[in-house]
Amino acid sequence: MSMPMSTTTRSRAMSLRKLLLVPVAVAAALVMAISGPAVSSSQGESASATQAGTVSAAAGCGQAPTLRDGTYTIQSGGKNRSFILDVPDNYDRNRSYRLVLGFHWWGGTATDVATGQTVEREVWSYYGLKRLANNSAIFVAPQGLNNAWANSGGEDVTFVDDLLRRIEGDLCVDTTRRFALGFSYGGAMSYSLACSRPNVFRAVAAYGPPGQISGCAGGTGAVAYFGAHGVSDNIAGGRAMRDRFVRNNGCTAQNPPEPSQGSLRHISTTYAGCTAGRPVVWAAFDGGHIAAPQDGAPGDSGSRTWLPGETWRFFTQFST
Repeated sequence: MSMPMSTTTRSRAMSLRKLLLVPVAVAAALVMAISGPAVSSSQGESASATQAGTVSAAAGCGQAPTLRDGTYTIQSGGKNRSFILDVPDNYDRNRSYRLVLGFHWWGGTATDVATGQTVEREVWSYYGLKRLANNSAIFVAPQGLNNAWANSGGEDVTFVDDLLRRIEGDLCVDTTRRFALGFSYGGAMSYSLACSRPNVFRAVAAYGPPGQISGCAGGTGAVAYFGAHGVSDNIAGGRAMRDRFVRNNGCTAQNPPEPSQGSLRHISTTYAGCTAGRPVVWAAFDGGHIAAPQDGAPGDSGSRTWLPGETWRFFTQFST
């Protein structure tokens, strides 16, 4: 699924408006500790949001939910904004769930992300994570303005703030296990959230982001970061974006190994020395601007790609 890269030059000023999350009496006072990983290579959780690391339940916990699977429209920044919501089967209002936001690429849609129809329907839903989650997470596919994430004046970050407020006021979310991922422009938007909302999102995954085209307001906080990039796809830009969080997270700088062109394989490296609970993983693969790379063959494959499995393992290491 090759996608063109945006060259927009719109303003990147980012809004730092904070969320107002209501404390909940049922919030658990548990603390999770994730140890700093060692280097390894494998072939072929604003405003008053709880700091990542302390388990906390959203305001919707214990309430009879009004939100169900479907498409919803909210007002954000004076505009109508929409998102698709996917609630686990047999949803339990007294159980706090992970929340995963999947951002579409330039020219893509929330429907494309929610259904997986551009690569392999159902198998590729939410970049292949929905089937791996096995009803352990609430999934959201936000819709970008003009099918993009220009984030002019920070409006897309504000949209995410408003979206979180709406969902967490109704559903039971573990507010320390919020995650974001996306491909291409969606990867750039996920990266923008890592920069501007490091205390809101526990971890982000950015697949083939074509530079900081959604902005990077703030950009000094630590957040767990997973980057994936094809060696034939302006990988230097992806490396530079990765290295921001290598520094922010206190990881030991290095030049991780990357596969050669024609090798049809990938190499994933976990950085050493990172602040506990703030790992960085870099997954480089032999390929171009694609979202579902596979080992041993070129192009996308929803059923054969290794990327969802590695991303889901990265997200689920942050457990309570």
